Amino acid sequence: MLAISFAPILVRSSDAPVSVQGMYRLLFTFLVMLPFGGRQLRELHTISRKDWLLLLAAGFFLALHFLLWMASLTYTSIASSTILLALEPVFVMVGAYFLFKDRPGRWAIVGMLTALVGAVGIGSGDIGLSQRAFFGDTLSFLGALAVAVNMLIAKQIMRRVSSFLYSFIVFGVTAACFCVYNVAMGIPMTGYPGREWLVFVLLAIVPTVFGHMIFNWLLKYVKPTTISMTVLAEPVGASILGMLLFREMVTGFQLIGGMFIIAGLVLYMRAEKQTAAATIPVDPLPAAVIE
Repeated sequence: MLAISFAPILVRSSDAPVSVQGMYRLLFTFLVMLPFGGRQLRELHTISRKDWLLLLAAGFFLALHFLLWMASLTYTSIASSTILLALEPVFVMVGAYFLFKDRPGRWAIVGMLTALVGAVGIGSGDIGLSQRAFFGDTLSFLGALAVAVNMLIAKQIMRRVSSFLYSFIVFGVTAACFCVYNVAMGIPMTGYPGREWLVFVLLAIVPTVFGHMIFNWLLKYVKPTTISMTVLAEPVGASILGMLLFREMVTGFQLIGGMFIIAGLVLYMRAEKQTAAATIPVDPLPAAVIE
């Protein structure tokens, strides 16, 4: 959560087109992972055709998420963009219910709805500011939908593919999608100053390696909705950094909405913890200890 809070700050710090930022962010992450693949990369031939299609779809939706969300930072504030991205758990909850039969408890749903109220409050406040800000909010909303689809695909395919191999392939596909987009739109991919390349590298290392890769690994052990709810903490860190670095003061709507999001996060995580405690059997020597 700490790592991904720096993502909007780094995006805003760059003057390069967001599609170029996204391409190098994922390309550099792909290259960083390459030397550590070892045995796992030798398992590429074991992936079925169906899983390859799912991996391609996951990469496409991740690219769509980055393109939409990063573009939103051009039109709206860091606080609004990241807080509206918090709608992701709502989409993940609905999808997980139909795909995986994940049925959240009553208080978990209350927590989600509380967070949703906060996010809607942010959007409604920006409508009154300008059409430009509302357009940026819309891009962030669509970006949240795209990453929710990506997460649901990841949860399904990572039952058969390791988290490292999944991240490696999907990040490569995402970078390729950005490359195709840049070529099609005639966006230059070279000729940027050294400062921009530093931002590209930091985008790869900080929010991607220490953010998205960790979330992908956690999908092996926890529900996708749980991971999505923890991402709700990103707007808090990003908004604070935005105030310190870009003097983007938080509005009343953003402050109240953020408080609702934090309250919803606390409610949800407490409910999930109680549910997990109630379903885990008592075992004097857990299997994890034996292993």
